[in-house]
Amino acid sequence: MNKLSTRFIAACAGLMGATATFAHDGHGLAGMHWHATDTWGFVAVATLVAVAIWFSRK
Repeated sequence: MNKLSTRFIAACAGLMGATATFAHDGHGLAGMHWHATDTWGFVAVATLVAVAIWFSRK
């Protein structure tokens, strides 16, 4: 591996690292309440599924 690819991998690992998140219970659509920002994950998954279906068509 060269120096550039090692730095790129290190940068990606640093940007994608998990951090601790502290929130109260009940977040998400199935919870007691939800915020508009809670739906971004659902929107992203739905978009990826739609793109996968679109590109897998014959």
